Amino acid sequence: MGLTDFLKPPQNNNNGAEKMSDKLLTLSDVIAPSAISITPRSINLSGVDVRVLYAVSYPRYLNDGWIEPILNIAKEMDVSIFIHPIDTADTLKKFQKKVAEVQSQINMKAEKGEVRDPQLEAAYNNLEDLRDKLQQAEEKLFDVGFYLAIYGESEDDLNKSENEIRGILDSRLISLKPALFQQEQGIKSIMPLAGDELLVHSKFNSEPLASFFPFTSFDLTSDTGILYGINRHNSSLVLFDRYSLTNYNSVTFATSGAGKSYALKLEILRSLMFGTEVIVLDPEKEYEYLADATGGRFFDISLSSSHHINPFDLPPPRDDEDPRDVLRTHVIELVGLFRLMLGGLTAEEETLIDLAIQETYALKDITGDTNFGEQEPPLLSDFEMVLAGMDGSASLITRLQKYTSGTWSGFMNKPTNVDISQKFVVFSLRDMEDELKTIAMYIITNYIWNSVRRRLAKRLMVIDEAWWMMKSEDTASFLFSLAKRGRKYYLGIATITQDVDDFLRSPYGVPMITNSSIQFLMKQSPTAIDNIQKTFNLTDEEKFLLLESNVGEGVFFVGLKHVAIKIIASYTEDQIITSDPSQLIQIQNSRDELNASKGKR
Repeated sequence: MGLTDFLKPPQNNNNGAEKMSDKLLTLSDVIAPSAISITPRSINLSGVDVRVLYAVSYPRYLNDGWIEPILNIAKEMDVSIFIHPIDTADTLKKFQKKVAEVQSQINMKAEKGEVRDPQLEAAYNNLEDLRDKLQQAEEKLFDVGFYLAIYGESEDDLNKSENEIRGILDSRLISLKPALFQQEQGIKSIMPLAGDELLVHSKFNSEPLASFFPFTSFDLTSDTGILYGINRHNSSLVLFDRYSLTNYNSVTFATSGAGKSYALKLEILRSLMFGTEVIVLDPEKEYEYLADATGGRFFDISLSSSHHINPFDLPPPRDDEDPRDVLRTHVIELVGLFRLMLGGLTAEEETLIDLAIQETYALKDITGDTNFGEQEPPLLSDFEMVLAGMDGSASLITRLQKYTSGTWSGFMNKPTNVDISQKFVVFSLRDMEDELKTIAMYIITNYIWNSVRRRLAKRLMVIDEAWWMMKSEDTASFLFSLAKRGRKYYLGIATITQDVDDFLRSPYGVPMITNSSIQFLMKQSPTAIDNIQKTFNLTDEEKFLLLESNVGEGVFFVGLKHVAIKIIASYTEDQIITSDPSQLIQIQNSRDELNASKGKR
């Protein structure tokens, strides 16, 4: 017997002749399963077993979100909530009678000298309170039916699911029962036909009824923030403000081509509209068009570039800072830079470097006792000159010369000539030699950090392919210090990487993750997924979701909550942020055609 028999009325055909309308398919024919089989405790729809349960009792108080564990359980199910308003006038008459009965019982106990009954008095107070609210239209009464259908491949599957769900609700003092000998009425009540055929109701007033609100599953929607994407679980919007969290940092892990840069560029574009200042370290020149489209600044950093950053630049001390502390911190950061540039330092060499840096600043009258905010900083060649006059520095001078007078001198041995006082700034490192990329990223991030400390503003620093910085302990340590100290200066650090193992192999990899309130996992490779699962405590379902995700899909973590997310951009946003080579060629051809047509005019 097909379920369509339940969905349409029987046809009368007195003469036995077929009507043309009987040959046409109706909507009921299309959506109905091929056959059904009904038993007292379940119903089989085209080979799928279904069991309908209903709620028969509730506790005295219902907490908000009690339904959430059921909706978020990893089981296939359908839930129907039927709400039938009750006429208030008739209810008030019954309430008056009930209040009088309870009051009479209390008076009789008092006359007999019996001990007060707290439960009876509480019931009287509750009835009076609800009666007053009904009279003032502050509350209304409803008959509520809560029905739930679970699915499985066998009776054993249904029994396991039922036991699990009933166990969750029993802990909240909510009792479920299977619809015995009423599975047909139950499945009709569950189906989206807006018909309540089970008619198993409990009475609720407005306030506890609000706790039935069902749209709480896997939601990450806040009142403020930007749109990150669409919740793949329930198609709700993932709206969030990273600056409302305990820290403003994020990490994004994905394989090449999974859409990680696309997702961050979309966040940048939407953040700019809300006044956030954004600075990007771009190793592949992917953000150039985004900078042009938004009126930002784009700096191409390479050995032959006209843009330079002097690592000896000092941030001017703020009013609440001691100049000695500022200078001391910068000297320590420069020692780390030279350790990176010179391929490591012995203890003696590190001491020489430290003394030489302080003497180099002293030559320019920069000490902890002076206001060095307006002083011209020294250059790397000045440092070399000072180091040359110190005993035991021959090896250091030999290794340093390639940065001061050799092939690599063009980048860092000149005064700084970049200005990042813009809403959007991009530093591209695509044309920088691989041997120098880590060093360049260290110098640029240090320069950005010094600039951030001068002026308080809402900022986001994006470090694409952050594994370059995690390769060295000094650069990783510096990046970690930024992640810890950035909140004080309203700075969020967003790190993106495709080389997950290199990132996690660093002693600062896991601390970077734990110091990031937002984690975004996109498509992962089979070789890295086990490490990812262990680090983020993923379930097997989440693990396979990451392995099978399409471009722009993944799992979005914020604190203890996480959702399956899909990144969606508008057409205009997509044209600005896409990195797809085929799309870029089409866009470039369109621009060329437009420029050619303008030239003809």
